[in-house]
Amino acid sequence: MNGPTGFYYSTLTLLLASLVIMGSPGPSTISATAMGAAYGFRRSLGYVCGLIAGTVAVLLAVAAGVVAILLSVPYGAFMLTMVSAIYILYLAFKIATAPPLSRRGNDTAAPAFSGGFLLAVANPKAYLAIAAVFAGVSLFQGQRLLDATVKVVLLAAMIVAIHMVWLLAGASLSRFLQDPKISRIVNILLAILLIVATVVAVLK
Repeated sequence: MNGPTGFYYSTLTLLLASLVIMGSPGPSTISATAMGAAYGFRRSLGYVCGLIAGTVAVLLAVAAGVVAILLSVPYGAFMLTMVSAIYILYLAFKIATAPPLSRRGNDTAAPAFSGGFLLAVANPKAYLAIAAVFAGVSLFQGQRLLDATVKVVLLAAMIVAIHMVWLLAGASLSRFLQDPKISRIVNILLAILLIVATVVAVLK
């Protein structure tokens, strides 16, 4: 399919694919939701901005072909997975043990931008998901630079939108988490879900 119609169809296909593949539950999106539920929207925003920045960095690495080089290094993929697993276990512990929102003061330590960035760049699902979407659709036949540039812009916008939606979903739960017992149960469930999502991503 050529012309404007073909371009619009390919763009829609790209966006829908990114929504399904990149927006599905995974270490990054689940952690955004868990942080929103455990710490509220405002305190989690820095961490989620780190997730977004890290995921965009992965997108740029995929576009530049850096991932292929990284994964060709002996034990490169294994080391990346180990870094991710260790940090996600730490993050799951922080989420599971977070106190109820009603008991927190302004000095309560909130997740940092650097933590979100680290998880995103060490997230095994991110590379596979973004590579699948990036390589699966061509917007401009025979114009590789233009094609890559437009896809990077569109997918970066989707990364922002997807993470903000997951954060808002988690933050919307925070109003129900003033009760200490409910807060503890939800935080533990989200921490477990984060670990399960990571294991699934690694096994794939």
